[in-house]
Amino acid sequence: MKRLLLPILIILSLPLIFQSAPTEILKLKIFDTFVTTPEPSGNFVILNITEEDIANEGGWPLPRRTLAQIQVDLINQGAIGVGWVISFPQADRMGGDETFATTLGYAPSVLAMFETPNAKYPKTIGTVIKGDNPGGILSQGVVQNIQILQDKSSQGIATAPTDIDNLVRRIPLLLKTPDGYVPAFGTEVLKALTGAKTYIITTNDNGIQEISVRGIPPIKTDSLGRKWISWVDTPQTNLQEMNVEGKFVFVGVTANGIMPQVATPSGLLEPHKIQAALSESILIENSPIIPDFALALEILIFGIFVTLTWLAINYLGITKGISIAVILLLTTAFSGFFSIQKGYLIDFSWTFVSQFITAAIAFYINFRKQFKLRQQIKKQFEHYLDPRQVKQLQKNPELLKLGGEKRICTFLFTDVRGFTNLSEKLKPEEVTDIMNKVLTVQVECIQAHGGMVDKFIGDACMAIFNAPLDLDEHEQRAVACARDMRTAIRMLQKELPEPIAIGIGVNTGEAIIGNMGSNTRFDYSAIGDVVNTAARLESATKEAGVDLLIGESTRKKVPDATFCKKMYVKGKKKALKVYTI
Repeated sequence: MKRLLLPILIILSLPLIFQSAPTEILKLKIFDTFVTTPEPSGNFVILNITEEDIANEGGWPLPRRTLAQIQVDLINQGAIGVGWVISFPQADRMGGDETFATTLGYAPSVLAMFETPNAKYPKTIGTVIKGDNPGGILSQGVVQNIQILQDKSSQGIATAPTDIDNLVRRIPLLLKTPDGYVPAFGTEVLKALTGAKTYIITTNDNGIQEISVRGIPPIKTDSLGRKWISWVDTPQTNLQEMNVEGKFVFVGVTANGIMPQVATPSGLLEPHKIQAALSESILIENSPIIPDFALALEILIFGIFVTLTWLAINYLGITKGISIAVILLLTTAFSGFFSIQKGYLIDFSWTFVSQFITAAIAFYINFRKQFKLRQQIKKQFEHYLDPRQVKQLQKNPELLKLGGEKRICTFLFTDVRGFTNLSEKLKPEEVTDIMNKVLTVQVECIQAHGGMVDKFIGDACMAIFNAPLDLDEHEQRAVACARDMRTAIRMLQKELPEPIAIGIGVNTGEAIIGNMGSNTRFDYSAIGDVVNTAARLESATKEAGVDLLIGESTRKKVPDATFCKKMYVKGKKKALKVYTI
């Protein structure tokens, strides 16, 4: 059992260490379920250009003069800035670019750039790096806005990379280019609002640690500079309402077929809603983060909890072990939930799954072991114990301490008188039939009084009372069994062709009882002076002229036993007081 633990730990840890697709998807789904959704920061509003708006203007794209008027209306309604999550890579055929560019300069404005693998990049933003080169996510290229609009606004990449399950959860705050760094759209919004000129990237040995913009607290990121997105319910408005006072406005199109919808844990969202969520997430204090040490901690948690689960089931028994294993599973689940609620995205899901698998394996091995033990107990005792006693041993094998233990028991020996003469007179099969009948009635008497038939030695029988199960009043039961044997033999005599008689010896005392023998062949039995004395008492019945002799220790519990005589028996220097009934 101990040797199995290490292979199980190694095999189950591989999906975690190598971050396999199923474990990554499971982890991310768990995060999606339990990450709390905070309230909006109150700094942003989303303005949707709807299907109806586009129809009223005669289709898409809207004239730049129309967009200029929307910009002016937003500012007049109290907007503190406008982010157009729309790209303008070509000049307006209606000549409205200059008008639109002029209005962009009325307030902090940001235009979107969308990624495309063209290896073309915009001018990089001033960046200060504290530490070694941090690396980051490399952009494959972008489509920029026309120059006249760039001159009156800033630009940000409206990026939305997906995780392994094709959902957007983490967005890089800055994307790397061959010349430096370019901000994501939502990041540039905050930089434009604060009037900052540069970004500060702080690194550690793993990569990027945090990104700072003047005027807001440092933004914790993963080693690639990505921020976990909190999908807050940012207020939304439209061109008719324009409830934008005191807010930065994210403008985007929700009309079908114009802007692609991107899959997120909150459903399909347009790019302007995703970038708004990024800006919201940057401003949320203690927002969720996958720390750099997450994998190391997850492996440590995995090792501890899986090992404890294995040890609990294997060394505390099935009932207690399963109870402890359930507690460990609940502890794992609660710990994972608690850490996520506190904003630390630590994966406990694979540990939970591994605990369940480990518990199932340990339970199966234990069940198989217990089943084999029960079968062994049945095979070993079904012919020597009452069936009810066998079931009791099978139900609770711990009652049977294998390997030997000291117990005070009463031992009963019997032997058939005249067996040699019987063998000379009758055919072997007739002798066998008689002996089977004689031994059968003895076994029935022994089992009826709660004893165990230990063994047959030719025509002799040995029985134990008070082992392997505890038996109240075992001395009285053994003597009562001897009486019933005498009666049963007398009744059986009527069916036999030849006279038969038995001698019985009963003695009580402490002996070593358990499985005796070699590693490959053993038997449940008893050894000790008290056992030998019981056998000698049976042999002495001939000399005493009675069919039942009881040792002095047994007689103390059987008041109606009468003194027979003092006798010397083999192996004893002193004469023994023996009794009979």
